[in-house]
Amino acid sequence: MESVNLRNKHFIKDAMEAIAGSRPAEVESRLSQVYHSQAEWRGSHPLNEVRGHEAIAATVWRPLLSSFPDLERRDTILMGGTYEGTNLVGAVGHYVGTFRNDWLSIPATGRPIYLRYGEFHEIADGKIARSTVLFDILDIIRQAGFWPLAPSLGTEEQWPCPISADGILLTEQDPEISAASLKLTLDMQTSLGQYNDEANEGREGLLNMPQKQFWHPKMMWYGPCGIGTTRGLAGFVDYHQLPFRTAFPNRRGGNHYVRIGDGKYSATGGWPSVFGKHIGGNFLGMAPTGKDVSMRVMDFYLADEGLIRENWVPLDIIHLLLQMDVDVFARMQSFFRRGR
Repeated sequence: MESVNLRNKHFIKDAMEAIAGSRPAEVESRLSQVYHSQAEWRGSHPLNEVRGHEAIAATVWRPLLSSFPDLERRDTILMGGTYEGTNLVGAVGHYVGTFRNDWLSIPATGRPIYLRYGEFHEIADGKIARSTVLFDILDIIRQAGFWPLAPSLGTEEQWPCPISADGILLTEQDPEISAASLKLTLDMQTSLGQYNDEANEGREGLLNMPQKQFWHPKMMWYGPCGIGTTRGLAGFVDYHQLPFRTAFPNRRGGNHYVRIGDGKYSATGGWPSVFGKHIGGNFLGMAPTGKDVSMRVMDFYLADEGLIRENWVPLDIIHLLLQMDVDVFARMQSFFRRGR
């Protein structure tokens, strides 16, 4: 007999592919078939939080489908599980389409675009009660030809599928392996708190703190646009972790709505899941602002040989920057208005 988790994953895969393949005029009807009438959709700035079929269609899907008329969905990870009694399905992948009409004021290019996403859907009584979706909108701006920040320290690229090429989990997974994958992730996250930011132990402190026992020697860390991709623990420390921890040394976590393991994969996320004060420099090329910020983040992990081999990290960079007094859309409009 098919498990609830497996049934939910099939449901989300079929539902989201159907929505992505809809015409703008029919998408609200499609949404009503798979979402509860007052379902919540929350996602990247400037889409943020809406509720109900009409609002989800008007804010999220009709504009997206109008801008990318040949849109299709390509999952690279599809996993699920239960957290605190809630059934969830998570996914990582790209929407692919030709950028025919402006989207969120981003000028259309007429060329293929890859819209990266990480998402979790909460399912109750056979329908979606809430979706949390982080589109990498900054990466669309980058692909459209405008860069509003200092150069990324990591490499900007399309996120690949898992090295094991088995991220679409549509067969039953061993519960013991699932539990071990989640434990590995949570133990690693706990180890991050064993580094004293205020002691200013620097690069060597990060390289040698307990986190090193959890990462695979060939680990890949796939960050959002603005941070980029890194390889190996040294790359992770140099191109993301040290600048991030320097900028937000007193950050704290919270508000988790998902912590699940499914086979070799695990995932966590919060809305928001990180809170801090921007009191250090060099993160995204910015001087300290002294601003209190929160971060919309989710993490997907692949375990290999008892270690974390890959980590995909959707993060709403545009929302974070807005809290640091940087309006990416205003910068973009100023750039594209030149010469008009």
